[in-house]
Amino acid sequence: MPADTGHGDNGPPDRVPRSGGPRDGGHGDRGRGVPRTLAEELRTRPDDALAALLRARPDLLSPVPNDLTQLATRAGTRASVVRAVERLDRFAQQTAEALAVAPDPCSYETLRDLLTGDEGPEGAGGPEKARSPEKAGDPEKAGSPEEAGGTGAARSAGSAQPPGDTSAAGPASGVGTASGTRAAQGLGPASPAETASGTGTTSGTGTDSGTGTTSAAGATAGIGAPLRAEERAAIVDALPRAVATLREQALIWGGDDRLRLVRTARELLAPSPTSPSPTGLGPTVREATSGMSPGRLQELLAAAGLSPTHDPVTAVAALAELFRDRARMAALLDGAPAGAAAVLAKLTWGPPYGEASVTSPTPPVGWLLDRALLLPSGPRNVVLPREVALHLRHGRAHRAPEPFAPPLSPTTEHDPQVVDNTAAGQTFTALATVEELLGQWETAGPPVLRAGGLSVRDLKRTAVALDVSEPVAAFWIELAYAAGLVASDGETDERYAPTPAYDDWLRLPAEERWARLAAAWLPATRTSGLVGGRDSRGRTLAALGPELDRSPAPEVRRRVLELLATLPHGAAAAPDVLLARLRWERPTGHRGAPAPGAAAPSAPAPGAAFTGASPTTASPTGASPTTASPTAASPTGASASPTGEDLRSRLARWAVAEAEMLGVTGRGALSAHGRALLERHPDEPTAAESDLASAQAARLLAPLLPEPLDHVLLQADLTAVAPGPLERPLAETLGILADVESKGGATVYRFTPESVRRALDAGRTADDVHTFLAAHSRTPVPQPLAYLVDDVARKHGRLRIGAASAYLRCDDDALLAEILADRRSAGLRLRRLAPTVLAAQAPPDTLLEGLRAMGYAPAAESAEGDVLISRAEAQRTPPRRPPAPVPEGPPVPDATLLGAAVRAIRAGDLAATAPHKPAAVAEARPEAASGSRPGAASGSAASGDRLPRTTSADTLATMQAAALTGSNVWIGYVNANGAATQRVIAPVRVEGGFVTAYDHTADEVRTYPLHRITGAAELAEDAT
Repeated sequence: MPADTGHGDNGPPDRVPRSGGPRDGGHGDRGRGVPRTLAEELRTRPDDALAALLRARPDLLSPVPNDLTQLATRAGTRASVVRAVERLDRFAQQTAEALAVAPDPCSYETLRDLLTGDEGPEGAGGPEKARSPEKAGDPEKAGSPEEAGGTGAARSAGSAQPPGDTSAAGPASGVGTASGTRAAQGLGPASPAETASGTGTTSGTGTDSGTGTTSAAGATAGIGAPLRAEERAAIVDALPRAVATLREQALIWGGDDRLRLVRTARELLAPSPTSPSPTGLGPTVREATSGMSPGRLQELLAAAGLSPTHDPVTAVAALAELFRDRARMAALLDGAPAGAAAVLAKLTWGPPYGEASVTSPTPPVGWLLDRALLLPSGPRNVVLPREVALHLRHGRAHRAPEPFAPPLSPTTEHDPQVVDNTAAGQTFTALATVEELLGQWETAGPPVLRAGGLSVRDLKRTAVALDVSEPVAAFWIELAYAAGLVASDGETDERYAPTPAYDDWLRLPAEERWARLAAAWLPATRTSGLVGGRDSRGRTLAALGPELDRSPAPEVRRRVLELLATLPHGAAAAPDVLLARLRWERPTGHRGAPAPGAAAPSAPAPGAAFTGASPTTASPTGASPTTASPTAASPTGASASPTGEDLRSRLARWAVAEAEMLGVTGRGALSAHGRALLERHPDEPTAAESDLASAQAARLLAPLLPEPLDHVLLQADLTAVAPGPLERPLAETLGILADVESKGGATVYRFTPESVRRALDAGRTADDVHTFLAAHSRTPVPQPLAYLVDDVARKHGRLRIGAASAYLRCDDDALLAEILADRRSAGLRLRRLAPTVLAAQAPPDTLLEGLRAMGYAPAAESAEGDVLISRAEAQRTPPRRPPAPVPEGPPVPDATLLGAAVRAIRAGDLAATAPHKPAAVAEARPEAASGSRPGAASGSAASGDRLPRTTSADTLATMQAAALTGSNVWIGYVNANGAATQRVIAPVRVEGGFVTAYDHTADEVRTYPLHRITGAAELAEDAT
């Protein structure tokens, strides 16, 4: 689709600004150089404005445009416009949507009136006095009723109800009346009883109590009540910011008297039969009557009480003028039959299409069709014209404009020190959980599924071992993976295991270990919350599996924390409050991307006539309509959330929960070390900026963490209590000697025969165990524990198992006889070889486990008869890199890149637009100028945007002359790849078939082979 880059206006050519209108940005009228295209306006912008455009829309830099015309063309492409509109806040989107249904071009006053609507009685002298940001105090700036479809016409005296409040409208809303509902659904006329009870008994809505019929003019007064004065004032205050945002991002251009929405954005947001407008408005009268016979148009004029016209164009104009006139429309609706108001009410806020028979309509629908208040859009479908809808809405494009972001309130206040301490406690738990997870996986890592990822069974087993739920276990697993601490080993029997980086991580202080986890979590695109869901093909999403990357996750995660950072220290906001702000900043569920579970919009949908049910419109309760987005459905392919929330909302909820588990927040409030993670260092590269923020967070966290302890408290019930984190050697040894019974602020270990035997199997003796317990216990070693150690040690190793297949020997032949007589040993198939030796047909490890299950304490021995120390071997993968985040579009360019890009675009634009002197050869050789010798001298200024073409001799002469005079030259150049470009250079030296020159396009000195220069032309004096 062509963009607004220099191919004329989109609107009527005869529309001119009104006298005394707002200034056009300093460019004057057309005669004084008003930009006619987006490219022309971009040329008037300073460098910092161009840099702001490229920063807001980084996709325009891939690759760097050659000139401003190419930049404008790229800014008008559908993909780029979709991305830009997606990133607008709700009010900026509503402003763009209002421009899409406004005339093109549109004045600032017209746009303002479309957003604020008509003033109520309390609005006299109110915010409508405020004008554009450039002429805020000019009393002569009045909106044109012709431009706004009636928004600037005579104001009607409506009530000052909030938008969507129809509590005083009664049956005029058309939702609960029997007559109106039957008429709207095409079910025929209502019975007299229905008419009396449904439409003739409600007062205060235009009901004529003398006749029992409803005045449609009065009934429709409640359809779209005017905004209150304070609401209009808020819109007027916020509109300059929204317009500036759209202008900065090159979505609109032109002065305040001729605002233009770029063509692609207008096509994206304007209503169409297959894609309703986010505003709920339908086509204009002109669009809806296209193809209607002239005779039918004259019948509509006559029924509406208008004079006949000579042609269809003037007939349509007369109808449109009628619909813009408040007084005449009120008089026309006064004569409407009962039920007409209900029909209009159903369509006023959208969708504008409804199902009704056009050939045999019910009386209310027939009356509306005869007066063009409804127009046919098919044999059984009708549409409400835009001008009529704007009259019923009191001139508003949106039912509920949202000029300002919802506040982050209510909040819960906590003591900041309590918040920091709570968060620090969570960091300790997080570190312990990750260590426990990888400690289990280093000896018995789970296998990797064929399709990648962790099986459901292994996830459940891990969750049980960590004593957490499966979603929480998935989070810790994905966090360890993002930090590069766990990966697949790449073996034939592929399993997950810790990486060598895990050993380095264990040697770091606790605060640095946490900082590394937090630094990996913040930019990660892998989303553990999706684990257990389904992809687009119905397959279960597995932890550590593919298709868990969600590009918006880092942005949402950081924005949630930034919102918490705006609150006072210790203040916490509820997740729903944060979600409301996020949805305003980045609206979701837009057109082209239906909300999960919502049917795609179609116009009209059979059977949905006049019900008001549409995925892009407000509910009959008066709720705000869902803003439509021009984006396609999320490319993630994940199935919709069971709760119906969009992806960004779910990402925000997960971010809140994950931040609490990781210790970034405490009691819902952002901690001091969490705030440090968000610090920006614009002068540093991205990687260095993240390292600086992590280091600062670690420094703030360190004083809050308890010092590691070198002791435990032994108790008589065979338990040991660790009142805090233990030193690593102590924790490792105690983990072998005892089992963890409970975790928390204090860890409880329990000594059992099995745990003591585990320590003996690892090579420790009973004396070693006694010495260790005495050295690290602040309490005396309880006698039951000493007895337990001695008893297990006495039994340990009496039975020796070796490899024959396997044999069992013992100096106590009575013990061997006892084992042979035990029925539980039948599966081992033992037989006596000697009084002290038994042979088994089971392998040694099976025999070892079997005897232990029977309650014995055997020990394995080597071929030399020495006891084998049974210590689990820690598995490590080869060195692995952490997974790289999947970015959402191009990264935001830094200041250096922006400056270089702006200079390159400016230089390229100079080369493309600078006036050129006529080539001297053209004057000397007329045959060349006439085109009889192609390529001889077509490098004149008349060639416009074509590359200059001159002979080799003329090119050499032009270069030598420019080098002597120090002037600039416009050249055409073909590089080694055959790509042709145009450049502006200042030759410095010409020799040996090369020209050395300063290239304005590249902003550097370069050397060009003369044979690659297609031609050269000097620039005009005013271009140098």
